Amino acid sequence: MELNKREAFFAAIFNGFLSHKDQFNDANPDEAIRECWAMADRIIYHSNRVESPREIANRWINKNIVIVDTETTGLDKEAEIIEISIIDCTGAILLNTLIKPSKNIPAEATEIHGITNEMVEDAPSWKEMLPQVLELISHGWVAYNAKFDARMLEQASGSRVDTDYFGAPECAMQLYAEYNGEWDKKRRKYKWKKLTDAATSLDAWPEEIDENPHRALYDCYLTLGVIRSIAGGKK
Repeated sequence: MELNKREAFFAAIFNGFLSHKDQFNDANPDEAIRECWAMADRIIYHSNRVESPREIANRWINKNIVIVDTETTGLDKEAEIIEISIIDCTGAILLNTLIKPSKNIPAEATEIHGITNEMVEDAPSWKEMLPQVLELISHGWVAYNAKFDARMLEQASGSRVDTDYFGAPECAMQLYAEYNGEWDKKRRKYKWKKLTDAATSLDAWPEEIDENPHRALYDCYLTLGVIRSIAGGKK
C-alpha cells in the first residue's frame, strides 16, 4: 500500500530516530512516536509556505495594507456589525464609525465592548457605509481574526454584494501563531492566541490611542503593533 504524504514523512523521521536511538536511551517510546508525528505535521504545514512570519509582516507594512476590526452584536449567524475601524500600516485612521444595527444590542455584548443602543442611535447604517468599506479594502486587507471579520462583513451585507468583493483577507492571528511557534499536536497547526496575549508577549500595546481593548479602533492599533513587532523580529 502506498503511504500518504504524512505517513511517508513520519516513516522517514521515525527511521532516523531508530537509527540513532542509542542517543535517546531515556526517551519515552510513546512520546518519541508522538513527537515524530508532530514533526511530520509541521513539515506538511510549512510545505506550501514560502514566506516567514517576519517576511509576511514586512510585506504588509511595505504595501501599507489596511487593517480592519469590527465590533458586533454577537457571534452567531444573526449578529450585526455595530462598529468598524480601518487604519493603514502608518497608523492613519481611514474609517472609524459606529453602525446602527437593525436590532437592539444584547446586554452581554455591551458588557464586552461597551457599545450601547444609545451610542448607535444616530449612527449610519451598514448599507450607508458599505461603499466606503469596499473601496478601502479593495487592494487587500488584514484582520487579527480574519475569518471572523470576513464573515461579519459578508453577513452584514447579505445579497447586496457578491462575496468576491471582500477579497481574501490575511490573518494576523495566524501570523502571530506561526511567529510564536507553539505547536498544537492535536490540531496539527500552531496555537492561536488572543490579540491581547500577543500584544503582551511582544510588548506591542499601542501609544496612538488611549482607549480600552475590545473597541474596533484600539484593536486595529493593537494588531498594527503586533505586525510591527514581528516585522522587526521582536520576541
